[in-house]
Order: sequence, then C-alpha cells, then structure tokens
Amino acid sequence: MTGAASSTRSGWLLSLPALVLLALGAAGPLLIVVVYSFLEPGEYSGVVWNFTTEPWFRVFLERDIFDGTVSLADAHLTIFWRSVKLSLLTTLITFAVGFPTAWFIATRPPSSRAIWLFLITIPFWTNLLIRTFAISEIIRNQGLLNTALLKFGLIETPIQILYTDTAVLIGMVYVYLPLMVLPLFAAIDRFDFKLVEAGYDLYASRWKVLRRIVLPIVRPGIVAGSILVFVPSLGAYVTPRILGGGKNMMVGNFIELQFGQGRNWPLGAALSMLLLLIVLAALLAYVRVTSSERPQ
Repeated sequence: MTGAASSTRSGWLLSLPALVLLALGAAGPLLIVVVYSFLEPGEYSGVVWNFTTEPWFRVFLERDIFDGTVSLADAHLTIFWRSVKLSLLTTLITFAVGFPTAWFIATRPPSSRAIWLFLITIPFWTNLLIRTFAISEIIRNQGLLNTALLKFGLIETPIQILYTDTAVLIGMVYVYLPLMVLPLFAAIDRFDFKLVEAGYDLYASRWKVLRRIVLPIVRPGIVAGSILVFVPSLGAYVTPRILGGGKNMMVGNFIELQFGQGRNWPLGAALSMLLLLIVLAALLAYVRVTSSERPQ
C-alpha cells in the first residue's frame, strides 16, 4: 500500500507542470472573461474595475437613455434567434444528407470503405476561409450556379443568394457535413445488419425497421454528429462574415463586434459566457444520452 501511494504521488508530481500549464492556458483566459463580464466598459476600450451586473442585464434587456424604461433588446434576441435557427437547420440538413452517405459507405466492401472515407475528409485539407470563398464564388450573382441556370433558361435574372441567411446556411452545411458523416459511419459500421433481416422476417416495413431498429441503435452516433455540427455552427464567425456580408450577423460576429468596433468588452464577455453555457448544456445532454446507452 505504501509503495502504491508513493507511486501515485510521484505520478501527480510528474504531471504537475502539465497541469499548471493547462490551468493557465485554459482556465486562466476563461476566468478573465468571467471577471470582465462583471465590470464596467472603458471609455474607449478595455474595462473599468467597478463591479456591475449591467453587461448581463444588457444581453437580453435594454434601458432607454431618456426615461430609463426597460424593454427587450430586440437586436440581441434577433441575433440569438438567427444563430440558433441556422445552427439547428444546419444540424438537420447535415443529418438528412449525412445519414444516407454514412450508410452507403458502411455498406460498401471493406476494401473500398477507406477510399470513400478518404473522399469525405478531403475538405479538411483546405483552409476554412478558402472553402468559404469557394462557396461564395458558386452562389454569387455572376457565380457558377446562376450562370448555369441562366444558360439553361431556368431563370431570367440571377437569384440573390449571397449575403442572405440562405447563403450562410449553405456554407455551414458544406463546412460541417463531414463532422456529421464520420460519427454516423462509426455507429453504422458497428451495426449488426442481421437485425434488419430479422425485422423484415417479422414483416416490418422499411420505415418501421428504420424507426424501430436502426435509429435507436445508432443514436449515439446521431447525437455525437449533432453535437459536433451544432456547437461550431452556433459560434461560427468566418462563414457568416463572408457569406452573410456583415448584415446577417450571428453570435460569433456579434461578440467580435463588441470587442472591436463596439468597444464594450464586458458585454462581449457576457455574450461569450452565455454562448459557453449553451455549448455546455449541449455537451451535458450528449453525456446523458451516451451514458444511458451503456450497460449497467
């Protein structure tokens, strides 16, 4: 027992430098953001070291500068609603496209699966900024899509897609689709297809087999892919900035605006912490779902 305790103590001492660096590099900046969210904004930037809850108040509410009446911060709520809406739509569309794709790859012969997975990961070889600009070149008024539609006589004037919510949605679906396909493939690859045959033998329809057998078994992969898509979509910055043109702002762009042109660091810090809490809630939901799948 003494030898085991000594070995454990030595292990902790050896890992202490890494733990200190991890605390300073991860927890330190997060603690600064938390502290800033309870301070007053400086006149031009930075913070004034006076404790206040005003930044958190201003996340959802605003006070009239003349009579002090309180009302909902419509602009902030619109940005939050747009972010959540587009993130949910991105998650649903990537699932609708990614599930058949993952099923197709998982049902290929083992010798060809690696090639299909290789094709799925190719977009990760290119910088996110370059991929986003590529999407903008396709959907702009003089881009590939409108040019092809005009050439075939399907439209008379170019369709305005760029700088809209639709453009942002298209860009995020393209960017985050591989993050949905890979977890789904991992779940489907472990699926026992004899269960599907058993369902058919019991005269179940294809829809019932999918709903009662396939989806419940691969649910951990669905949840994992949804988290991997929803979380970065909610805090996306580059894609909404380029494809939205700054007019259709999301939470990530709004936070950057507060630390930049808005010069309201406490409000930006409060928005950052709120976004972190939303992400934490999504991760806790994922942990709860996956833990319920494990055998007791």
